[in-house]
Amino acid sequence: MRNRVKASNLVAQGVALIQGDLEDTSALQQLVTDCAFVIHSAGAVRGNSQSAFDRVNVAGTLALLNAIEAQPSPPRMLLLSSLAAREPQLSWYAHSKCDGEKLLIQASDLEWIILRPPPVYGPGDQEMLPIFQWMQRGVALIPGSPDARLSLIHVSDLVDAIVVCLQSEGAIRQVLVLCDGKDGGYSWRELANISASHWSRKVRLWRIPYWLLNSVAVVNSNAAKITGKAPMLTPPKLRELRHKDWVVDNGPITTITGWLPRIELQEGLDHL
Repeated sequence: MRNRVKASNLVAQGVALIQGDLEDTSALQQLVTDCAFVIHSAGAVRGNSQSAFDRVNVAGTLALLNAIEAQPSPPRMLLLSSLAAREPQLSWYAHSKCDGEKLLIQASDLEWIILRPPPVYGPGDQEMLPIFQWMQRGVALIPGSPDARLSLIHVSDLVDAIVVCLQSEGAIRQVLVLCDGKDGGYSWRELANISASHWSRKVRLWRIPYWLLNSVAVVNSNAAKITGKAPMLTPPKLRELRHKDWVVDNGPITTITGWLPRIELQEGLDHL
């Protein structure tokens, strides 16, 4: 149980909690018993080795699949993966997410769906939030090329898409991407301009020197070997952050399920 306060709030809303983790076979069996749907969103996003990510994103996914396959009537499973799985050579994280997807793709007897969202923002987000907070202060921090482009999605739209996909027969055994509908995604300048308009202030682009980020990543990785704490920024993660194309479009998911995003970035910035 990762946060007892949040867990108690869920109980108050009628949610049944099962304490355990992806290595707890008994808890997993209890979790999937008599379920119609399983949403697998657990994942490691910090680590200092391939094995650290694989333990959760691959072995953990396999453990959950085994629990589902043991059910007399296996529930439909949706794996919340990552757009990073599209480029597994970039980072330990991306490689682990890709390998986790392969486990589902090989499970031909199960009804599975894989969603690959781009960066998600909105209430509860901790990854994109610092970027927007810096823009609110007037600085857009660019980790790589200013010409890089990325898609985004608001967490509310992602949740809607999960529900729609689970209810769609056409989504079964599909690997689907989704975004907020911005054609061609965003450049860093476009993100800065939208933020500047939203917060009524000038937002300057600042490309963080390569040597500086490289040094921080190496220090983080070496320190983790001593402290045992999982770092976020490592050399492989930098390759992922500096990739120039994280753009998707909603064509396939809309055609298959009818889902469409509702929240554009200008509106989404009101609810960070």
